[in-house]
Amino acid sequence: MAELQFFTGTMDSGKSTLALQTNHNHAARGRAGRIFTSHDRAGQALVSSRLGLTHDALEVDEDFDFWRYVVDELTHGARIDYLICDEAQFYSGRQVEDLAKVVDELQIDVFAFGILSDFRTELFAGSRRLVELADRMHVLQVEALCWCGKRATHNARSVDGAMVVEGEQVVVGDVEGDDPDAAVPEVVYEVLCRAHHRRRMTAARARAVSMVAEPLPFA
Repeated sequence: MAELQFFTGTMDSGKSTLALQTNHNHAARGRAGRIFTSHDRAGQALVSSRLGLTHDALEVDEDFDFWRYVVDELTHGARIDYLICDEAQFYSGRQVEDLAKVVDELQIDVFAFGILSDFRTELFAGSRRLVELADRMHVLQVEALCWCGKRATHNARSVDGAMVVEGEQVVVGDVEGDDPDAAVPEVVYEVLCRAHHRRRMTAARARAVSMVAEPLPFA
């Protein structure tokens, strides 16, 4: 029986690596699949791993219809045994519902990969619906670490060196203000433990605090 499986973890927990490995394993057994992604850090229509692995993919924008795509492919004689859906947190609830329909009505396996919550500690719409609908949910065992060495549980966003907890949920590439001559803000993501996320204590801030606290050497 086909299943909708959701693999989740924080950033740096190996989700995209596992997505590519899952595709490799199934393709090596003669199964035919399709790979999808959305807003990958390497650019459109690519799945990229922080280990350096990349693979071409189909880009899922807000208008993409999984059900129509799969039915059209099958109608035109294509074979599809499974779907690999990376960055699934960016999918809409409707798109996740369509993935569940593909599993139930067409008996095609769907393997979805994504993070649960954003930099505000709020669930992504796609992840929320996957938690609600998935046949199985897997929390990845590769633990990402906070700068302090504890297990990282939260994703943080910093803009120009300052951690923020408000703003657009999805920021892709550089973000420009209304003034074309203004400097482009630097947006950086990192993973933190809950305590340091609550305190907005990023690695950069911790280093700065440490340097200020160090006693001056005697002359």
